[in-house]
Amino acid sequence: MTHTTPGFVCAHHHLYSSLARGMPAPPLPTTDFISILENVWWRLDAALDLDMIYWSAALGASEALASGTTCIIDHHESPNAIEGSLATIAKACRDVGVRVNTCYGVTDRWSDTGQLSPSVSPSTKMSSAARRGLDECHSFIKSGGDAMIGVHAAFTCGDETLHAAADLAKSLTVGVHIHVAEGIDDISAGERLEGLAQDNWLLVHGVHLDRQLLGRLVHNPRSNMNNAVGYARPAHKPNTILLGTDGIGANMMEEARLAYARLREDDVSQTPETVAQWLTNGYELFPNAKQDTVVWSYEHMENPWHTAFTTHMQPISVDVDGERVYEDGNFLKIDIQEIRRKANEQALRLFERLEA
Repeated sequence: MTHTTPGFVCAHHHLYSSLARGMPAPPLPTTDFISILENVWWRLDAALDLDMIYWSAALGASEALASGTTCIIDHHESPNAIEGSLATIAKACRDVGVRVNTCYGVTDRWSDTGQLSPSVSPSTKMSSAARRGLDECHSFIKSGGDAMIGVHAAFTCGDETLHAAADLAKSLTVGVHIHVAEGIDDISAGERLEGLAQDNWLLVHGVHLDRQLLGRLVHNPRSNMNNAVGYARPAHKPNTILLGTDGIGANMMEEARLAYARLREDDVSQTPETVAQWLTNGYELFPNAKQDTVVWSYEHMENPWHTAFTTHMQPISVDVDGERVYEDGNFLKIDIQEIRRKANEQALRLFERLEA
């Protein structure tokens, strides 16, 4: 027996992280959230180029498709390959057959000479890298690209950059996609963003958010646990809650099962319907996903009491915008073996840079 659903929406992804698997061990111990960023992700960001970005996005998009996810809201950073990065991601997803809304996450942590700044405060002036990131978002949107204005996080941006991002988003009638209070190092995010956030903003994590902000809140349970930043208690937040992966794949059924287990650990009275609603809320940002069609190997996909406790549910076929793009394990628009081969080549290049 089979069952058909719309395509799923991953409300927060980092497609460039697809190349991170197997990367060299961090040069220093990662004992807290900041040391993870400094020794893993910020080093990786700085090593990316456009070839790496394309094949990483293509690999991530194909894996999303194979799990029934047809729409990805992506957040990207590559301080040494800013210009053209969003068009590169969009092309990779288009080639695979996945819808994407992307952004460049601006930050002032990179100095104008390309070095990691030792600290950023609210009074820090906008860096040229942040300005170029805003320009990349602006030019991509003006060219017809589906995007938001990206900001890394309040604690890595001065107020000038935060205000510029908010103003640009308002002028383009799009939202801002930003990590908010993921770790305690960003505890002041609520205060700094309170007068800026709008209903169309995408607030990611919110683990240590100390007040209500306008916007939708994206919960990323697996990433939060992996980084030991705490539990966001999304069911207690007044915002509309969406579900993302923070770059750890795009299998939304798997993420939803984990989200439910974490929810029940916090409140045993909760039911699977809560997490099912978080998944459904993704259609507010990607309504076209409702027109996509996923045929599953499992007959009870409409029942969250089944899906919360059932593993190995596999898509048999996926149609995006009326076009069959995946069937019986085969990708119909791309050569998946080439993508895996090219992604592996780019990963090895990336690892060499990291080791150097």
